[in-house]
Amino acid sequence: MAFRLDPTTAITDPHGISWGMHPIAWRNDDIKEVGAFNTLEDMLLDLADLGYHGTEVAGWFPSKEVTKERIDARGIAIVAQWFSSFIVRDGVEAVIPEFTATCEYLRYLGASRVVVSEQTGSVQGVRDVNIFTNKPVLTEEQWPVLAEGLDRLGEIALEHGLDLVYHHHLGTVVQTKEETIRLMELTDPAKVSLLFDTGHAFVGDGDVMGLLEATIDRVKHVHFKDVRPDKLAESKELGRSFLDSFMAGMFTVPGDGMIDFTEPYRFLVEHGYNTWILVEAEQDPAIANPHEYGAKARAYIESTLFTI
Repeated sequence: MAFRLDPTTAITDPHGISWGMHPIAWRNDDIKEVGAFNTLEDMLLDLADLGYHGTEVAGWFPSKEVTKERIDARGIAIVAQWFSSFIVRDGVEAVIPEFTATCEYLRYLGASRVVVSEQTGSVQGVRDVNIFTNKPVLTEEQWPVLAEGLDRLGEIALEHGLDLVYHHHLGTVVQTKEETIRLMELTDPAKVSLLFDTGHAFVGDGDVMGLLEATIDRVKHVHFKDVRPDKLAESKELGRSFLDSFMAGMFTVPGDGMIDFTEPYRFLVEHGYNTWILVEAEQDPAIANPHEYGAKARAYIESTLFTI
C-alpha cells in the first residue's frame, strides 16, 4: 500500500490530462448509511495507492482544517465540490451567502472549480419517483431566471479564483441534451462552464457524443461514468428512482459497462482539453469495492484510452 501519491507510478496521461476519482465510490451523501464505514483516510489511501491525482469534496468530509492536513499528507488534490442551487425557487440573492461560503472553503482547499446543479423541483434524491418518466421542467419565464442567476454565481466564483461548472443531471431541470445546450446558450461563457458527465448523458438521452460535440467549447470539467446495460434496462422496466437505480448497479466505472470512452476521450483531446477527468460511479461500496473498481478503471484507461 502506497501511503502517499507517487508521481512516478501515478496515472500519467500522454495528453496532460489529470485523472482523479470521485468520493461517491466510497460513501454516499444522499443515502448516508451507504459506505458509512469508510473514512476520508480510507479514501485517500486508496487514491494514493491507485495513482489517482485528485478527488472532489463530499458532504461527509471532516472539518476543512483536518481535510487540508490529510490531503496534503497523501499528496491528493481537491478539485471541486457539488453545490445545490435553488435559484428558481428562492432567487439568486438567497443563494449567494451559502455559495460564497462554499467558494471560500474550496479556495482554502486549493480547488479550481465549483460544481453547480439547480435543484428546484429535483427528483434525483426522491426514492419513490420513476427517474425515467418524471423530471421537473422549467417554464419559459424560469429559464432566464436560472441563466441570470448562474451568471451572478459565476462572477462570485471567478472572484474566488474558481470556474463555475454546471452539472447536467438526471431528475433535474437541466437533464437532456436540449436543456443543457439551451442553458449554455443563455449563460455567459466567461462566467458559466459545463461539467460533462458521460453517464448522465447516456442514460438521459442515449447519446454521449451529441452533447459533447454541441458543448465542447464550454466544457471545463469531466466525469467518466459507465452504464451496465442489463441494469439500465431493468431499472427502466421497474420504474426505479435515481437512487434505487444506482443502488441496483446501473452505474459503474469506465470499461465495465456499455459506453465506448475512446470517442469522448479522443474528442476532448482533439479540442485541447487538458485539465481534469474524474472516474465516477455511484455504487454501494459494500458490493463494489472502491479500490478494486478504481484499479479496474485505471487498467482500462491506460490500456484502451492512452493507446488511441
